[in-house]
Amino acid sequence: MTEELREWVASRSWYHTMEIAPGVLTPGWFDLRSFAGEIPWGDLTGMRCLDVGTFDGFWAFEMERRGGAVVAVDELDPDKWDWPAGSRAEAVAAIADRHRRGESFPRLKELLGSGVERHHCNVYDLDADRLGGPFDVIYVGSILLHLRDPVRALERVRAVAKPSARVFVVDAIDIELTLAFPSRPMAGLDGLGRPWWWKPNLAGLARMVTSAGFTVDRPPRRVFLQPGAGQPTPWPRPGHALRRDGREMAVFRLKGDPHGLVVARP
Repeated sequence: MTEELREWVASRSWYHTMEIAPGVLTPGWFDLRSFAGEIPWGDLTGMRCLDVGTFDGFWAFEMERRGGAVVAVDELDPDKWDWPAGSRAEAVAAIADRHRRGESFPRLKELLGSGVERHHCNVYDLDADRLGGPFDVIYVGSILLHLRDPVRALERVRAVAKPSARVFVVDAIDIELTLAFPSRPMAGLDGLGRPWWWKPNLAGLARMVTSAGFTVDRPPRRVFLQPGAGQPTPWPRPGHALRRDGREMAVFRLKGDPHGLVVARP
């Protein structure tokens, strides 16, 4: 069974590093196992929890492990992602194929003996009635970068949150804008050829959250997400470090992928 499981793991594309059986690790793009302990969860026992953009389910299973009754949502149809106009068909097909090869949630749920409910649902369409009612705890992780309208998405998250809910937003930030403008909300825009859109500084990420109607519960902070075994971490080539993308590559290699953590309430 273990060898069969290892072969199945090797055949898939993984976003998260997870131990799905003793000694069997998924080679994720990120390894967030230690970071999970940095989230100020509080007591999740009996809490209704929502994982927005679950993909292979790492955060959903983590909240369940901590006692939550978890619902997970994801947009499974690549045609409904926020593709910029003019995106090449080859790029769309390549990213969609990677996502399909990462569709491991049903078997992981079985292997882990999990009760997480997953719904095929676009973040823009979040609806409490459809999902069984509002939520006590919501995790929104590494999805705003891929949305044309992140504030609208956060408004929909607020619409399914209880008035007393705790909401954790973790998303990519521009580290140079964060260091240069620590208190002024700013963001860079990609929007070319792939569903990568806004990358704010830390103040900008917090402003997105408050613009959607939340109150930030504690000072936002920078975090650096660690790459997993499935992600290469090359050094920039000589001379490349003088360019912005080269500097970003060096930061990633030395510290990890810069993200912001914003803890909020409706």
